[in-house]
This record gives sequence, structure tokens and C-alpha cells, in this order.
Amino acid sequence: MEEFKDEINLGENVVKVLKSIYDPEIPVDIYELGLIYDVMINEDNDVKILMTLTSPNCPVAESLPMEVEEKVRSIDEVKSCEVEITFDPPWSKDLMSEEAKLELGML
Repeated sequence: MEEFKDEINLGENVVKVLKSIYDPEIPVDIYELGLIYDVMINEDNDVKILMTLTSPNCPVAESLPMEVEEKVRSIDEVKSCEVEITFDPPWSKDLMSEEAKLELGML
């Protein structure tokens, strides 16, 4: 049971790190913005993140995934981190959390 608890804590830590990364054009973190589609952690603490960008022409298309990878990899328990970008499904405002919509005055 202890092992399972550690996995949950690691998942929570990964989400905390993701919530500390902001899209430079929108004052909302990438997690609340709905850019993170999936976070997978295996038993070896290898993390794989499936994410998207607000558009394929996003000015941070190169740097944002690298920032996500570096920050998640900096968590002590994380052995490795891989970030995969997808545009399927494409990002839309519907993916934003209520908190993000409120922050941007969309509610």
C-alpha cells in the first residue's frame, strides 16, 4: 500500500509543477488552460506527458515542452520525463478549467 501512496504523491507533485508553468501569452498555467491531456507514471517513476499547444504556430512551440520536461525531471522521485505534443484533438477554450475561464473573464 505504501508504494501506491508514493505514486499518488508523485502524481500530485507532477501536477503542482505543471501548475507552475504559464503560457506566455495567457496569464493562466498550462494545466488549468487544458494543455495537459495525460500524465502517465510507470512503476519505475518514468513520466510521460501528453500535451498540446494553443496553436501549432504557438511562439513557444519549441521552448514550452522543453520547460515542462526539465521542470518535471527536477522532481527528485522522477527517473525520466518525456513530453509528447499532439494536436489531436486540437486545443479549444472548452478544455480550460472553470478557474481559468474565470481568471480570463470568460464566465
